[in-house]
Amino acid sequence: MNLSIQGLRIFMAVVETGSFSAAARRLYMSQPSVSAHVRSLETSLSAHLLDRSPAGASLTPAGHVLADHARKIFDVMDHVGEDVAAAQGIQDRQLSIAGTSTLGSYLLPRALSRFLVGNVGLRTELRVGNTEKVATWLINREVSLAICAGEMDHEQLESTVIFDDALVLVAGRASHLAGRLLGPSDLTKERFLLREIGSATRFDQDQSLTDWNLTQAEQWTVWTSEAARECVRAGLGLALISEHVVEPDLRSGELVRLNVHPAPRHRPVSLVRMAGQLLSPVEQAFVEMIQKMQAWP
Repeated sequence: MNLSIQGLRIFMAVVETGSFSAAARRLYMSQPSVSAHVRSLETSLSAHLLDRSPAGASLTPAGHVLADHARKIFDVMDHVGEDVAAAQGIQDRQLSIAGTSTLGSYLLPRALSRFLVGNVGLRTELRVGNTEKVATWLINREVSLAICAGEMDHEQLESTVIFDDALVLVAGRASHLAGRLLGPSDLTKERFLLREIGSATRFDQDQSLTDWNLTQAEQWTVWTSEAARECVRAGLGLALISEHVVEPDLRSGELVRLNVHPAPRHRPVSLVRMAGQLLSPVEQAFVEMIQKMQAWP
């Protein structure tokens, strides 16, 4: 018998949502991948676990047994970390946090620096990924908290807006567009450097291009904010990017901020956690610090 924790979590997602497709949406996975994990469990146990019908998925008698055991396993796992930490005298002294790409790279290091002033010796894990990856880490309880661009609309997650972030349109310092008021019609022949699908920034970039009626403009996909900034510096196109990513380049004159009307929309920055999750004292203290912020640190 070869059971994986990931396989059990996927199986329980099907049980809790009532269908393979709903479980796939919850877990940000493809439906074939969910089905493959369940089949692997059935093969390992030599048992049929779920019956499919037009109405959804239902447990077989063997499936009921596995679901009962899976709940017990996850309950034990939820307490393993706490018990081991307590045995070593470091209970509640760990903070696992994630951020979407821009926020994880530019905001969270500053926020953590501020937080560590009163929390010397805290063990910290910081993860950075796109929106889908961050949601998966939270749902799988690999991190406890996340700071994300936008608001996560997911039944398992609780999202609270803490402040706004502005996207700015930037060009290389020699751009012919610099220094004058621009309208969307001035940008029709320009190339736009956009983040990958699944990035919160990409959603906002697409929204701005729609607002400007520029969805047919030339577009390149660039996978990180840092790469997009370097591409703009190299003269490869324009980028809609967080003002905080390009702040040093704007100060030095390597990049110029284009004055476009209407201006790109501001986007919310949200603190995200599992709905109903109990936080450790350290996690709660970090949440309270973040919620007191009125602007980017």
